Amino acid sequence: MKQSTTRFIMILSAIFLATMGLSLTFLPTEIGELTGINPDKTFTVILQIVGALYFSFAMLNWMAKGTIIGGIYNKPVSIANLTHFVIGGLALIKLLLNNHELPYPIWILAGIYTVFAVLFGVIFSKNPVAERND
Repeated sequence: MKQSTTRFIMILSAIFLATMGLSLTFLPTEIGELTGINPDKTFTVILQIVGALYFSFAMLNWMAKGTIIGGIYNKPVSIANLTHFVIGGLALIKLLLNNHELPYPIWILAGIYTVFAVLFGVIFSKNPVAERND
């Protein structure tokens, strides 16, 4: 995979994760209510901690966007993203298969996770292709 393609994927994932992180950090009650959960104070704090994790992951991807990623290069970054998006995607798909009437945003979230899981799977399994400036 070309380095410019990997860079683009890292930027997109960083934006997605930062959006999720900031939303969960600053709007935990509203997100809880939107999903049909009446969050108490403990659940609100848990959502904020999850938001911090998302935002931290976003910063990792943003900072790594300019480096060579794939194959043996930056393996911790690629495997961390791969495992996050595969596990998250599978959990969301399982949830949707057992609960078809969930809100539309959950379906979109499952789609985004699935796409990123596939993309990071390709990044992890392929050696990066050097770009030539001829």
